[in-house]
Amino acid sequence: MRVVLFLLVFFCALFIFGTSGVADQTPPKPNIVVIVIDDIGWSDLSCYGNQAVETPHIDRLAKEGIAFTQFYVASPICSPTRCAILTGQYPYRWRITSYLYNKSMNEERGMAHWLDLSAPSIARFFQQAGYATGHFGKWHLGGGLHDVDDAPLITEYGFDVSLTNFCGLGPRVLPLLNVFDGSEPRKYTHGSDGIGCNEIAWVDRNKVTEFYVNKTLEFIEKAEKEGKPFFVNLWTDDVHSPFFPSKELRGDGSKRALYHGVLAEMDSQLAPLFDYVRNSATLQNNTLILFLSDNGPEGGAGSSAPLRGSKGMLFEGGVRSPLIVWGNGLLDESKRGFRNETAVLWVLDFMPSLLKIAGIEVTPEIKFDGEDFSDVLLGRKVEQSRQTPLLWRRPPDRPGPENNPWADLAVREDHWKFLMQYDGSLPRLYDLSRDVSESNNLSGQYPEMVARYRKILLDWNETLPKDAGELR
Repeated sequence: MRVVLFLLVFFCALFIFGTSGVADQTPPKPNIVVIVIDDIGWSDLSCYGNQAVETPHIDRLAKEGIAFTQFYVASPICSPTRCAILTGQYPYRWRITSYLYNKSMNEERGMAHWLDLSAPSIARFFQQAGYATGHFGKWHLGGGLHDVDDAPLITEYGFDVSLTNFCGLGPRVLPLLNVFDGSEPRKYTHGSDGIGCNEIAWVDRNKVTEFYVNKTLEFIEKAEKEGKPFFVNLWTDDVHSPFFPSKELRGDGSKRALYHGVLAEMDSQLAPLFDYVRNSATLQNNTLILFLSDNGPEGGAGSSAPLRGSKGMLFEGGVRSPLIVWGNGLLDESKRGFRNETAVLWVLDFMPSLLKIAGIEVTPEIKFDGEDFSDVLLGRKVEQSRQTPLLWRRPPDRPGPENNPWADLAVREDHWKFLMQYDGSLPRLYDLSRDVSESNNLSGQYPEMVARYRKILLDWNETLPKDAGELR
């Protein structure tokens, strides 16, 4: 009888109050922050082995989250990786194979002038799902450089608000280069100050990241007040050259010392964002932060040791990036502070993984080139078998010297990495489980594997638009 009375009371309450009580128990949508650093090397953070400079605030992010050591970007150069983050597809499909610049250079290299608006956009998916969406920092997917004044605004890709530098249109921050010798700071614009579309803020180069962070915080606070979840890009143009840190961080003035000064300053300028999220009662257990680079380091500045190569190259040092994922309340609690050295994942996995984490579905006709690695990102799994290999194509303006050309195509599958030229010549095969520095070419010992990987790369490359690198 008591059971019957209890059930009667329960169903009466459900009838009277409707489903509001049930709805109130639905978990809130997670907030997403994607931080892309420009040109940072795989081993430049002190939590990844740098002993020359400390990055304590980013290190703390790793100590409270998960640091991945086998994470890859889509290209060894800027614009293609950013395209991959936004679209979840190979950037080569959209004729973005190197950094975008003025129209003559883009055409000379067989590239688009900007990302086609018909491309999928992760921001658009989140915006349509009720998220506040913002982009703060470098864009480099079209517009702002010299004569590219007719590119779409960043907001046309699904962002409610945007703020960029000389690599995009809309509100911009342009840097002043100050050597702190009493001379007038020099404007650094790439012609962007001559192009219209909204206001321009002039900021000392060493304060640009701080400016982006402050605007990001304003955006987050507004979303909080409106009770909306948010998806935000914070894409700094640190630690890209030119290197102009504060006077006290210039060291001996060498390229590497200046780079380290910029790195240390960027770390401290990111700290207010980390602290705000960490200390906010509404954000601290429901916000996912992803921290990565767009490609390997500039030669003579950052470091990817012991990896071979740097920016522009398809060797590990050009395409392997640090990845830190932070998310109290979202990550598996037992994996906080974990260093994942086994999972192989890459930036193309972000789109399906983040949409899965946010519970956002897309129509079946939209195909992504990455895979759902949400369980790995959240620490629920340490590793996951890939269904498809990782594939790369060389930027058309990075051929390397004639006597030692850089590889045109590359593939990673399991622990094997294979590189070759467009015509299948110069095969290079490495066992990364034993040779992370790619120093021992095993192609002569495994002819069947070489033949298989050569076919995979040739077949894949045939599906893509050609650029000047291949047509030259």
